[in-house]
Amino acid sequence: MDSPLLVFGQFAVTPLQALAAGGGLIVLLLLVLVLAALRTGQARAAETAAVLARSEAMERHLAGLMQVQSEMTGRMQTMSEIFGSRTSHLARLVNERLDSTSQRVGQALQETRAKTDEGLSKLHERLAVIDRAQSTMTSLSSEIVSLQSILANKQTRGAFGQGRMEAIIADGLAPNSYSFQTTLSNNSRPDCLVLMPNGAPSLVIDAKFPLESWQRLGMADSPETLRAAQTQFRGDIGVHVKAIAEKYLIAGETQDTAFMFVPSESIFADIHEHFPDVVQKAARARVVIVSPALLMLSVQVIQALLRDVRMREQAHLIQGEVRELLADLGRLDERVNKLQTHFNQASRDIGDILTSTGKINKRGERIDAMDFEEQPRLAGE
Repeated sequence: MDSPLLVFGQFAVTPLQALAAGGGLIVLLLLVLVLAALRTGQARAAETAAVLARSEAMERHLAGLMQVQSEMTGRMQTMSEIFGSRTSHLARLVNERLDSTSQRVGQALQETRAKTDEGLSKLHERLAVIDRAQSTMTSLSSEIVSLQSILANKQTRGAFGQGRMEAIIADGLAPNSYSFQTTLSNNSRPDCLVLMPNGAPSLVIDAKFPLESWQRLGMADSPETLRAAQTQFRGDIGVHVKAIAEKYLIAGETQDTAFMFVPSESIFADIHEHFPDVVQKAARARVVIVSPALLMLSVQVIQALLRDVRMREQAHLIQGEVRELLADLGRLDERVNKLQTHFNQASRDIGDILTSTGKINKRGERIDAMDFEEQPRLAGE
């Protein structure tokens, strides 16, 4: 036993020393194993405690989420009730406003229609009067009225034609629709200016007529004298038509057509019957020869145009109100669409919240179902 088992340089290891060293090594290994087991148990105990703490925190968090969910549900119910009451109130206000607006528009349309019917009836009456007047033109065309007794000089004849024209104009048009002896931009003064609607150029009416030349036609006692009188009449009419076209047809200020007033229906009929070339020449110069009946008819047409302009102005007002109503309806539709978008977004948010709470409940159930007890280990692990 004392004989050396191993020799390391100057040191000799006996069997007893070797046994003692092996026993110490075994004891040391046992101590290491025991310490490792203790550390493993402590780690598992700490892990178990941490899991239990996390489970308790999760349960508290779930309880808080459930409380928040219940509060959110109550708030959404309150919001739904508020939105429902406000929507019904808004619908009632919209219906009341639509009813009031429809009533006003209907009343305005009825009043406009009544005024239109009244104006048309008056126009038909005036046209009937004009038709009756025109029916007598055939019989009057066969007569030549001599104005020698009342028209002794040129000044008197001019005043007579001017007076008849002014009487017809004043009887048929409103005072603010015409003017007499108004100076134009070229310093000429027509007998009458009829003011057209919508700022259009004015219509010129000239009441002068070469009655001397016409009277020579009636006094002609031979074919030669008649031909000379006809030539003189054509020349005088041409000079007068040219003067009207040059002095009274101003671009942008007056109409491109002017009226030459003839104060007698019989003279007007004879001119159209025996001097068609004079009428055509005047028409080419944009001068229209009119009789008292035609001037009255023209005045009636202008009066109808003015009345139509006033009616259109009222129609524009009604159209403006209707456009405002449509704009209000458009804004209301836009706001209702925005409100519906908010409702849809709130519904989606509630669905997302319910989905999240469902997932949390499922995770809590899975956590609650887990087994955290320590499993038995085999010996030597």
